[in-house]
Amino acid sequence: MSTHAKRERLLLADLLEAAGPEAPTLCEGWRTRDLAAHVVVRERRPDAAAGLLIGPLRSRLEQVQAEYTAKPYEELVQLIRTGPPRLSPYAIKQVDEGANTVEFYVHAEDVRRAQPDWTPRPLDPVFADALWSRLEKSARLLCRKAPAGLVLRRPNAQTAVARRGTPVVTVTGEPGELTLYAFGRQSAAQVTEDGDPDAVTRLHETKQLGM
Repeated sequence: MSTHAKRERLLLADLLEAAGPEAPTLCEGWRTRDLAAHVVVRERRPDAAAGLLIGPLRSRLEQVQAEYTAKPYEELVQLIRTGPPRLSPYAIKQVDEGANTVEFYVHAEDVRRAQPDWTPRPLDPVFADALWSRLEKSARLLCRKAPAGLVLRRPNAQTAVARRGTPVVTVTGEPGELTLYAFGRQSAAQVTEDGDPDAVTRLHETKQLGM
């Protein structure tokens, strides 16, 4: 049975392949080659990927990522498509689903929405609910540095308090769009922002959302 993570993995690989190695992405300073290398290093080089969370290991991560960025682009895309090695924790379906569903969704949209002719991608209700469930659990971590109080709300009125504080901005959108917003892709997310105008502007422009 296909999982959300498996489906998003294959979509990401297809998008990277179609875009080529030098296409823009929503990740500031990264082309598609850099994004592909990041995904491969995160999944296949835990010794370096720890630098994503641990500051003193950042230089090691940058060194290894530079090595992978220099690899043939087609090889990087194929490594993403085929998945992690058998002994990797990511090879366990439950770990893959928990760790990669949102990761691959966001990065797929990083590729799609950086193109001038992108169009909204409808998400099936089951996947939308899965994204919302994960967002409810991670919103406070992702938005801990938000410059104002922040509430995320679905069109069905389900809400998640991402950061307590005043003034409060309420961001409304579908789960996929709210996920992108919380991961720092505010300008690309199709949402509405309601609240104090200055707070809305600060939230929309901040680079402090996400991991």
